[in-house]
Amino acid sequence: MPTILARYSEIGLKSTPVRVRFENRLRDNIITMLAADRIEALVTRKDARFYIETEDIDGAAAAMKRVFGIASFSITEVCSSDLGAICSAAAEYSMGRLKEGDTFAVKARREGSHNYTSVDVGREAGSAIFIANESKGVKVNLTNPAVTFYIEVRNNKAFVFGSSIRCHGGLPIGTQGKVLADVRSERDLISAWLMMKRGCKVIVRGEKQPLLERYDPELKYGEEVSPEILGIVSGAALSELEGLMSGPDIPIFFPTVGMSDGEVSSLLKTIKEEVAPPGWTGQ
Repeated sequence: MPTILARYSEIGLKSTPVRVRFENRLRDNIITMLAADRIEALVTRKDARFYIETEDIDGAAAAMKRVFGIASFSITEVCSSDLGAICSAAAEYSMGRLKEGDTFAVKARREGSHNYTSVDVGREAGSAIFIANESKGVKVNLTNPAVTFYIEVRNNKAFVFGSSIRCHGGLPIGTQGKVLADVRSERDLISAWLMMKRGCKVIVRGEKQPLLERYDPELKYGEEVSPEILGIVSGAALSELEGLMSGPDIPIFFPTVGMSDGEVSSLLKTIKEEVAPPGWTGQ
């Protein structure tokens, strides 16, 4: 069964206690997102990686794109960390991915204790791929290959894959406190989205926001500025700031203040295209 191998970025810079807390929050957010999409999966965490095992790999991949804190993920084939098993898995994986006359390379990395190096993995797996596809006239090209195969050996397992899907990164929702967001325009919506990306739990003041609910299935709505609210999020442009600076005695955040209307619309369009399921209109 294919396994999604997910990576984070910023979280790795934190101290050990903070990193563990953020990892736990990220795991919970992954589970919540998968459950919201009705995807059954086993989610495990080890050595700065998350592993998602599911029969609905496409649905899980779509859900993972909406989890803040995930920097990238790959859909992998899994085998044991035995070098022979890695070579067999890499050769099988390559069969449908190399065309006549293609050039290829293998990039390998390794974590844990093994009786071989990352260079050994790349060399031996590359040889196995070449032999398996020799009839197609494939060649090794380490500088500019048409196809690159990646192998991550992590303790007693190895993961073979061909690409990584970039995600939004940021920090897991719920790690940076709560903010209240006025959402009445595209700029307001993107401002709330950007605060989510920075790990804030956003409480929306205004109408229902289906797009934001796609990123936080537990999105809350409210009007009151309670003591636990760290600040108010506004989508005001630079030209509108003067009248807002004398507002309530609470911080006001302006995530889109440096963005043009065109940049805001472009980001909103990209978000909708990337995360909307088939037939979803955002209503």
